[in-house]
Amino acid sequence: MRAVVRTVSELCITAGTLIVLLVVYVLFWTGVRADGAMEHQIDLLQDQWARSSARPSASGGDAAAGPEEPAPYTYGRPFALMYIPRLGFTWNKPVLEGTGTGVLKKGLGHYARTAQLGQKGNFAVAGHRRTYGDPFKDFPKLRRGDAVVLTDGLTWFTYRIDRGPYKTVPSDVEVIDAVPRKSGYTRAGRYLTLTTCDPEWGHSHRLIVWAHLDSTQPVEAGKPRALRR
Repeated sequence: MRAVVRTVSELCITAGTLIVLLVVYVLFWTGVRADGAMEHQIDLLQDQWARSSARPSASGGDAAAGPEEPAPYTYGRPFALMYIPRLGFTWNKPVLEGTGTGVLKKGLGHYARTAQLGQKGNFAVAGHRRTYGDPFKDFPKLRRGDAVVLTDGLTWFTYRIDRGPYKTVPSDVEVIDAVPRKSGYTRAGRYLTLTTCDPEWGHSHRLIVWAHLDSTQPVEAGKPRALRR
């Protein structure tokens, strides 16, 4: 009997140790790795922008006119930086092409076949709520009127949130349509959709916010008003 009790106790201790290690991995180590991966993606972007030859940028101010159409994005590669002041003035994340598991470990992911940044249609982006850097941990704090600012190294794009966070199920793929039916938009425009998982540590539902392109300006003109303190 003592041997059985000893064996069970050792198994419980081992199981407890494994659980603790798993929690440390999920809460800490994936975050450390993700932060490093995102910083690397930002470095890649900055190097790319520094090397790129000059080309005309958007004239700025007229969101209806929109910027010049960019080249196709490459899967798994970063092409923009996103800033959301509501989530903190130090909050900025790289946006990569694609929404595969490997891509979302490095930053935010652009849904393939949705509009490109600043173009007509719906520029849709996904991000983890928890783990891998917790990029959208505070997603529920987003409110109507909040700014979502992006740059491709040449142009600043300022979107303004119109609706959200809206809760739905993963199968509701209409949320990233060119004109999302539940967004309140009734005609074609230049829209942004952000998506993440809900609840905070689960994935049974999705949280959505929708925004419209409010303004653009060349990077040379300085930061847009939404990013000025």
